[in-house]
Amino acid sequence: MMHADLIDQEDLLGQLKALGFQAPNGATADQACECAVRGLNNERAIVLRTMVKQMYTSGATILPAVRQAIDRQLLPALAEYQQSHRAR
Repeated sequence: MMHADLIDQEDLLGQLKALGFQAPNGATADQACECAVRGLNNERAIVLRTMVKQMYTSGATILPAVRQAIDRQLLPALAEYQQSHRAR
């Protein structure tokens, strides 16, 4: 049986929850990412960065809604967090 690796909203939500992030069941990718970046600290930022890197380098197809949520929510929040903590 051929199976293409896809990362959809449920996969993203599942990965975030498995890493200890809180998001409501049935959340959209945008909502899940928004929840994940609330209260960022060093540990959470590292975990999120690692998750995104693994998703982007895994060879899996990331569905457009998930990629857009990561690009709009996670990456800017991580960049802002890193910038504000580098300046200290």
